[in-house]
Amino acid sequence: MKEMALVDHLDELRKRLIYIVLIVFVTFFVCYGYGSEIQEFLLKPLRSALSENDKVVFSGLLEKVLAQFQLAFWTSIIASSPLTFFQIWRFIKPGLYDHEVKVVRPLLFLAFLFFAAGVGFGYFIVFPFTFETMLTFGEVQAEAYMNLKDYLVLSTKILIFLGIVFQLPIVLIVIGAMGIVNSKKLISFSRYVIVGFAVLSAMLTPPDPITMLALMLPLIFLYFVGVLLVFLFIDPFQKKREKELETT
Repeated sequence: MKEMALVDHLDELRKRLIYIVLIVFVTFFVCYGYGSEIQEFLLKPLRSALSENDKVVFSGLLEKVLAQFQLAFWTSIIASSPLTFFQIWRFIKPGLYDHEVKVVRPLLFLAFLFFAAGVGFGYFIVFPFTFETMLTFGEVQAEAYMNLKDYLVLSTKILIFLGIVFQLPIVLIVIGAMGIVNSKKLISFSRYVIVGFAVLSAMLTPPDPITMLALMLPLIFLYFVGVLLVFLFIDPFQKKREKELETT
């Protein structure tokens, strides 16, 4: 671990933030250049659920252009996430001991994998299921006219949100490594956590139990994945550290 003054830390933070902004900026233009392909990719789950009479429309002259700009911005955040995680790693690495580096390095890689898993889960599972459920909900038959900009922006935000939600196991590992909780405590809290997930899912989904379960069950699964990771990797580390403290 390198000793750094506060000014050096702030200078390093400023440098990494500038790098992240530049990465997102460059990625934005790349995403904008492939805007049509990205639009078609995001529209594919929706179009699979639409009937022949349903349409995706835009209502103004500039709306399609604005939709592509907003889409490029949000997708650039997703696309640049590997390099963003790398810049975060470059910032925190100088302040870590060698044994901490061995822990944090795979943790950041795991965080990226969980983020990608959340995005994939949203696109391949949540989108098709939700669109099919919402478009066929109710007994009244009506043609659907979906606004292009609203859909593209909302769908991209949902993917980012799910990528963040999938960081739950990482959060549990971090608070476990800090000594705040262990696997036994997390299991004892599980009943309250499940109730909290049920309330959150009811607030974020349409009023039908199937869609609610589609969000709640993955959250519960992620929680217990985090508990398992804490049990396998953090609990033994904490016990070893306690023994070392007792012998000193």
